[in-house]
Amino acid sequence: MDFVLDICDEYAFDKIWAHLVPASAFAAHNPLPIEHGLVNASSGLSQVAGIVAGPSKWAELVSFLPHPPLPVELDSPLYSSAALGSAWPRDYVPRQLLSLTLLTLVGIHALYFIFAWLSYKFIFNHDMMRHPRFLKNQVKLEIMTSLRAFPMMTLLTLPWFQGEVMGYSRLYENVDDFGWAYLLFSIPFFLVFTDYGVYWVHRILHHPTLYKHIHKPHHKWIIPTPFSSHAFHPVDGYLQSVPYHLFIFVFPLHRILYLGLFVFVNFWSIFIHDSDMITGHPLENIINGPAHHTLHHLYFTVNYGQYFTWADKWGGSYRQPESSLDPALDLKPLEADLKAQKSQ
Repeated sequence: MDFVLDICDEYAFDKIWAHLVPASAFAAHNPLPIEHGLVNASSGLSQVAGIVAGPSKWAELVSFLPHPPLPVELDSPLYSSAALGSAWPRDYVPRQLLSLTLLTLVGIHALYFIFAWLSYKFIFNHDMMRHPRFLKNQVKLEIMTSLRAFPMMTLLTLPWFQGEVMGYSRLYENVDDFGWAYLLFSIPFFLVFTDYGVYWVHRILHHPTLYKHIHKPHHKWIIPTPFSSHAFHPVDGYLQSVPYHLFIFVFPLHRILYLGLFVFVNFWSIFIHDSDMITGHPLENIINGPAHHTLHHLYFTVNYGQYFTWADKWGGSYRQPESSLDPALDLKPLEADLKAQKSQ
């Protein structure tokens, strides 16, 4: 997230914050101590000669907000309010928290709707919507449940992202720091680590004490659609995301690679929620695909894994997908009844 925030600061947020919390507002209304040498270089705006403009109503409104020491240039008549930028520089924690909140909310909505819509449109078998256990207005309910969960999930996740931005994680930028061999190794390492972590978080959430209050809402969707992927209690969604955040605070990972893997995680979570029961592919015993997760929604206590089957096999919770278990078979009696009604 630090990489995304840097880009957004450079091309948008610096200008936005300069308008929302302008340094000139504090020059006009708060004659607080100005620390020499603390120039707000983060604004990215060129210094333009001029006189600091008089206070606007907005400037009066924000002039009492807390802020770090102001730049010495604020005392000079040779700088315009635009050149002074924001009183909240890039490294100011309240600004970072608000920016990260916005980015996280926009990001999770974008990933959810883009990938879920694509999967729903081109992969999901729409005949499954006639299944007896498919709820009335289920897609709408899945979307509404997801939208209600996103704000709280964002707040719960925010400390992890803030830790990244403040440099507490082990994300790195230069490939040479650990070499290409480690860069390539870190991909399967990340997947195995997070898969095992999610397996145990997911399995613990099925304990009766936690299941009833936290995980049960997600199992409302017996016949899931791609939109059910994020339709859960916000604490459930957060807890299952913890292994992904924890990894980079324990092990080094390239910051751009982490961003790519984070997008992949969201894609995969959506992909396995399409009620598909295609069986017999060569990697079926290794990869935890849609068929495996469909069985999890049908039988609850099997196939807890995220990407792979090994954790379920070791934990005794693995169930092999079989064509005889396909929930689409339940549609055949309905189709037969429909044909009989038409023939009458």
